[in-house]
Amino acid sequence: MEIQGKIIAVLPLQQGTSKAGNPWKKQEYVLETHDQYPRKVKFDFFGDRADQYPLQIGEEVTVSFDLESREFNGRWYTDVRAWKAEKGVAATPEQFGQPQQTATAQAPQQPAATQFGQASASPFTASEPNDDLPF
Repeated sequence: MEIQGKIIAVLPLQQGTSKAGNPWKKQEYVLETHDQYPRKVKFDFFGDRADQYPLQIGEEVTVSFDLESREFNGRWYTDVRAWKAEKGVAATPEQFGQPQQTATAQAPQQPAATQFGQASASPFTASEPNDDLPF
């Protein structure tokens, strides 16, 4: 999966030693999307990837990640485990001066045909200006 946005927080590096005696490290970041309703997503790089992808606050990135859930003492925890980060975001049509295609111009509505090929003579049509019904 991928998500695009801007890095808004770099959390402290976490590191330690596993039960088997192996060193580990985890670097966490918070990304804010550019949607109509922006979302904040915390993700992390684990192991060698923590050093491979150093990110800074304010950078625009595309993050590739996997979702991973695990159970501990009857509760479920979900991680957003990143495996790649590309700096810079794919260009949108607005950045090139091209407006996005919208469905503003619609074909005029025609009465629906019945099974006999004739137009419906129903007094209740969607094109009536006094129609205030929600359906």
